[in-house]
Amino acid sequence: MDKPSRIFGRVREWEGLAAFATRSTEATAGAASLGVVSGRRRQGKSFLLQSMAEAAGGMYFAATEATETESLRLFTEALARHTREFIEAPFPDWNDAIARMFHSFRDRPGMVVIDEFPFLSKASPALPSIIQRELGPGGSGRPSSARLVLCGSAMSVMGGLLAGQAPLRGRASLELVVQPFRHRESAEFWGITDPRLAVLVNAVVGGTPAYRYEFTGGDAPATIDDFDAWVMRTALNPQTPLFREARYLLAEEAAIRDPALYHSVLAAIAGGNKTNGGIASFIGRKSDQITHPLNVLEDCALIAREPDLLRPGRAQYRIVEPLITFYEAIMRKRWAELEIHRAEQVWTSARQTFLTQVVGPHFEALCRAFALESGEALFPEQPSEVGSGTVNDPASRTQIEIDVVALSAQESNNPRRILSLGEVKWGEVIGHHHLQRLATARDLLRPKGYDTEATVLALYGGAGFTAELTAAAATDDRILLVDLNRLYS
Repeated sequence: MDKPSRIFGRVREWEGLAAFATRSTEATAGAASLGVVSGRRRQGKSFLLQSMAEAAGGMYFAATEATETESLRLFTEALARHTREFIEAPFPDWNDAIARMFHSFRDRPGMVVIDEFPFLSKASPALPSIIQRELGPGGSGRPSSARLVLCGSAMSVMGGLLAGQAPLRGRASLELVVQPFRHRESAEFWGITDPRLAVLVNAVVGGTPAYRYEFTGGDAPATIDDFDAWVMRTALNPQTPLFREARYLLAEEAAIRDPALYHSVLAAIAGGNKTNGGIASFIGRKSDQITHPLNVLEDCALIAREPDLLRPGRAQYRIVEPLITFYEAIMRKRWAELEIHRAEQVWTSARQTFLTQVVGPHFEALCRAFALESGEALFPEQPSEVGSGTVNDPASRTQIEIDVVALSAQESNNPRRILSLGEVKWGEVIGHHHLQRLATARDLLRPKGYDTEATVLALYGGAGFTAELTAAAATDDRILLVDLNRLYS
């Protein structure tokens, strides 16, 4: 099935869904198949699945927040419309509904999409177990040609469907997570060709497709000079949906019971407090008191715990959704002013904070993503891990923070190869002293048991490089300079 032209990108996602929808009954031994599609809100999951159901001639049912009785009535009507079968009365419970659904697709191959599945499972907690039973031996899913897809945005709920001792664990033959667009794809989607402008816009809205049209009315900055005005007329404008979106992203997660605490945790991370102890100190709690909210935010895919690749046992937290970082660092403290349309005054005083607390860390994340995606062309081999790290420097009694660490796959009885150590600077011209810091870190890691023989010293610059450094890189293939054009090439 060809992907419709109205869907931007999502080639791999479409191919995965198409393969699932068209899988032969021989391949599944005549039984129904289960797929699970998840992803953070506003990523276009529903649009993608509606298009796939349409192309496959399948059934699409979007659940709503409703009681079990009303949901069953709506599902009965949707099934009757699609199959053109007469169903005398709404199903009394999900036992009958799921059994009838699989039976209806016994002789006709078909895709059945149940979107916003967490709404149904919240009102009917037994539903996953019912589906598991019907998919198993003796259930109505054997024989059946149904290709059932469960989709939802509540990441804590969807992640739990197939985890641990969950009823559906081991039942799904498709597990698809719809991610935000990567930085290059996002720039293309926004129609931005200036890489500097692309980074700035990405630092505000990330790669979430819905923010391009639905939340900004199709308003995109025309040039780098238009960026400040664009921020004020979209993200800082109380008349646009984007203005309150960061608050809603948190409020929509059912697992978050105390929004004030979670906003404080996010504010701590956005302010540069990335360790467990630093976050706890910022919000005035003990470290063990914030373990639960950190785990909840991680389960909701709003933050990520990123290990220090050079110091096992240590980790830092990073906010995954750029709009939340922007809200916590810029908007939350000045909310009252923004609500009375004082965007210009707020932005004038907060712009420097935006560059240091929002763009700087976001640019580092983009560079790590670039190193992982393009590593085979940059380093001696494709990295198995890319992250950040810290190296102790006993001579100066300091720590050297490495923004981009690229490691090879671990091999038994051999030291771990460090493919690259990288320094990232957004607003500072990178010079020879930055290169020397990386060289010092490389030399300190060698006696710790790492293989640094072919380590590439990479410098990622948003403001360019000195002539001396450029000349050095031209004659040494172990010095890599990555500017904005290369980042987006």
